[in-house]
Amino acid sequence: MMPLILANIGEENIIKRVSGKPEVKKHLENLGFVAGGTVTVINTIGGNLIVNVKEARVAISKEMAQKIMV
Repeated sequence: MMPLILANIGEENIIKRVSGKPEVKKHLENLGFVAGGTVTVINTIGGNLIVNVKEARVAISKEMAQKIMV
């Protein structure tokens, strides 16, 4: 298990766990980051990530990406 920030670009990953404060977890779940779901890193820009999750592209900060374990 590793944080999403370390995932390779273009590689599909299964989300194992989402950590953080309850409001952070809820926000990430609303964006589609749920355990068992898939996420693909599309690009990284200045440490921030653009990912494909639930057939939508989402930009997240590196701090958020460190809370998503794949």
